[in-house]
Amino acid sequence: QARLVESGGGLVQAGGSLRLSCAASGTSGSIYRIGTMGWYRQCPGKQRELVAQITTISSTNYADSVKGRFTISRDNVKNMVYLQMNSLKPEDTAVYYCNAYIITTGPGPRDYWGQGTQVTVSS
Repeated sequence: QARLVESGGGLVQAGGSLRLSCAASGTSGSIYRIGTMGWYRQCPGKQRELVAQITTISSTNYADSVKGRFTISRDNVKNMVYLQMNSLKPEDTAVYYCNAYIITTGPGPRDYWGQGTQVTVSS
């Protein structure tokens, strides 16, 4: 088993920036490999949506609504993924979730989710 822990959310004014971080760690067993990692977000009453993804070779994919403003990156040594969010808009307000496909030395590989971190952008 593994777990993901996000940090870096908070309250920011429109036009500001925030950087989210997500750390992956093994609970029962060690992390052998991490596949695609990503960030999703969910607003109250809406479905969770993809914000950005990054593969093991750092190919990236972004939602149209964040292209040119958000940048996803990863550190394969530290087992971390980051989301740099610039030019934030009130419509970016949501709970942001980290996601990763993790292979451990324990139970079989699967998708993992973090607990979420709140991002609030005031107008």
